[in-house]
Parts: sequence; C-alpha cells; structure tokens
Amino acid sequence: MKKLFFDAFLLIVLTVASFWLIMALKPVQVQIMSYNVRHCAGMDLVVDYDRTAEVILKQMPDVIALQELDSMTGRSGQKYQLEELAKRTSYFSVFGKAIDYDGGGYGVGVLTKEQPLSTKRIPLPGEEPRVLLVVELKDYVIACTHLDLEESERWASVPLIINEAQRWEKPFILAGDWNDTPESQLLLELTRFFTINSGNDYTFPADKPTECIDYVATFNNSPGKTIESVVVDEPEASDHRPLMVKLQLH
Repeated sequence: MKKLFFDAFLLIVLTVASFWLIMALKPVQVQIMSYNVRHCAGMDLVVDYDRTAEVILKQMPDVIALQELDSMTGRSGQKYQLEELAKRTSYFSVFGKAIDYDGGGYGVGVLTKEQPLSTKRIPLPGEEPRVLLVVELKDYVIACTHLDLEESERWASVPLIINEAQRWEKPFILAGDWNDTPESQLLLELTRFFTINSGNDYTFPADKPTECIDYVATFNNSPGKTIESVVVDEPEASDHRPLMVKLQLH
C-alpha cells in the first residue's frame, strides 16, 4: 500500500515538473514597436499626444521603444511626454534622460504592457550625449537607443551596447533609431553580434521615406525568429514612420 501511494505521489511530481518544463521551453512571441516620435510633433510641427497615442493603440504592441522625448521642457510646456502617452495607452513607462534640455530633459523611453522587473540607464557617447535604456521583463530584455549623427560616436557606442547585451541570460532585444543604413560598416559590425530582425524598408522621412535607419535586433546568444516586420503607413504623426516587428523568442 505504501508503495502504491509513493508511486502515485511520484507520478504527480513528475507530471507537474514536466508541465513546468514544457512551459519554460515554450517559445514566447512578442510584438515590438520602435518609433522616433520627434517630441510628439508631427510633420505639421504640431505637438499632439492623442495622435501619437493613437498610432500605438492601433498596433497594440507588447513593448514600444521611443526616441526623441521631452521631459518637463519649456518647448513642451513642462509636460512629461512619456507619461502623457502612458496615460493614454495604459502602458507602464520608463524614461531614460540623455541630456538636460530647455529646463528639463530629453531622451528615450520604453512603454510596456507588463510591469518591468528592473531598469538601467547607460550613458553613450555623442556630440549630443546619448543613452541606452535597458528594461528587464519576465521573458526578455528590451533596450532602446538613439545613436549619434556622427559616425565615430556611433562606433564608440557599439562596444558599450555589446557589453551590456552579454550580461544577460534572457533574450536581449535592441531597438531604436541608429542613424545608419543597412549597408553601412556599422551595421555589418553589429551583425557579428546581433541578428537584425527588421527588414530594410524605409522609415524616414515619414511623408516620403527614402532611408532605413530604424531597427529591431536580437543578441546572438538567443536570436529571435522574425515572424513579421512592417513599417506602419503613418505619414503624419512624426518625421519617422513606426517600425513593427513580431518575434518568436527561444
């Protein structure tokens, strides 16, 4: 009788363990938007938070990497722009200030459907200093950046980004405006360490795009599989078009 109970108990334990092992190994799908919002000023130069939020809500990504955000600046009427978008979309928000600007700050931000586990802000070089904003979520890490216009400063940022990506055992996603084209030497160097999951479709300028400078990529310790990559047909809300990438993470 004791053996019968023991065998039944062992079967239950193994069943539960198998279930959690299957869940742990189950691929995770995530939808990422990368969007340079130009302090929420559209091609008409009007700052309109409702318009920018609507772009996000139409796509409903799991996470959004945003570039060119004001925080309490005179230019934006002392508005915390990321929070204005978070209120309108019901996402969690994390801001990464790159520079002091016009009485406030200016930098990048991340919006997430789930509450972040941890956040980190890493300064990057630039004629106008830049930042890498790192946000840890349950199944992956999202990092947002806006690289410098000067090529040498972009190159100086690469080792710092790679060093941070190597710290994580979770899949590491890098998204943002990198100010360089797919055929550039910088992108070729990055592909030694990252898988570029977005395509080469043009994202800038928004009204009549002629350049691909916005990207989503995964670090090669756990490269994501691209399910879909689309440049959203949004010609007015910013001077960039939003980039949407659906990934399967291992």
